[in-house]
Amino acid sequence: MESDGDEEAATTPATGGAPPAGRLKGRPELSVDDDMREMAKTAAWSVSSCKPGNGVASLRDDNLDTYWQSDGAQPHLVNIQFQKKVQLQLLVLYVDFKLDESYTPSKISVRAGDGFHNLKEIKTVELSKPVGWVHISLSGADPRETFIHTFMLQISVLSNHLNGRDTHIRQIKIYGPRL
Repeated sequence: MESDGDEEAATTPATGGAPPAGRLKGRPELSVDDDMREMAKTAAWSVSSCKPGNGVASLRDDNLDTYWQSDGAQPHLVNIQFQKKVQLQLLVLYVDFKLDESYTPSKISVRAGDGFHNLKEIKTVELSKPVGWVHISLSGADPRETFIHTFMLQISVLSNHLNGRDTHIRQIKIYGPRL
């Protein structure tokens, strides 16, 4: 898992020159701390749109060769609803600029709330030609806030690389503390 300094640099926009070393680019292997567990297996998943055969199931099939492909105007949304309030720490996406080019997300907003009626943005990240697993910490600005409590998480793809219209995301995992 990234150190706190890397995560902070990754979600802070670069100011001139080359992007900082911690910029979100992706990692080839998925690795998370042993004290975290995947939380989204029992959640209800939905997407704002999809091409036939490239729906929400492709986000959860553990196959990096499949992907969700949106079909329509931005923003493109992935909604994850839990039956009870859960603690979430980490959002991990698999994206591949080398394969997907203009379909690859470049700016993502993460929102949380009790439902669609009160979602609040908790994080905005910019991706720089990512290839691999991109780790997005869901912790707050306060170092004591290591996770969020929520019934719903929404991932909003605000823009794609090369001004692409539709988007590809190959996998999504959501982790919370192992209790």
